[in-house]
Amino acid sequence: MQTEQQLDRWDIRRAAEAEWMPWGEGGKARARILGEADGYMVTLIEAEAGYVGSPHEHTNAEFFFLAEGEIRNQGQTMRADDGYAAAAGSVHSDFEALTASRYVVIFKL
Repeated sequence: MQTEQQLDRWDIRRAAEAEWMPWGEGGKARARILGEADGYMVTLIEAEAGYVGSPHEHTNAEFFFLAEGEIRNQGQTMRADDGYAAAAGSVHSDFEALTASRYVVIFKL
């Protein structure tokens, strides 16, 4: 059993207990926040086929892992178990769920 001291500065959340919230535009994706620390968030996202992410610039690094499905990211087709790291200052101009997809994104707002 963990003591409070061992969990100091940790944010551990159970996915089944985290509430879903709308994600992006168009109503085709939803997200659960699984943890937050130092401004970063670990987010589980489920997207329907056809979900398109809004273009944006990353002000901080972003890390991505595709657990299920197929997406197009920056012109590259990605499949389950693929991932990426986007550096601060990179422009995210192309993201679409080609099939129903489930992925984890770590980012800082």
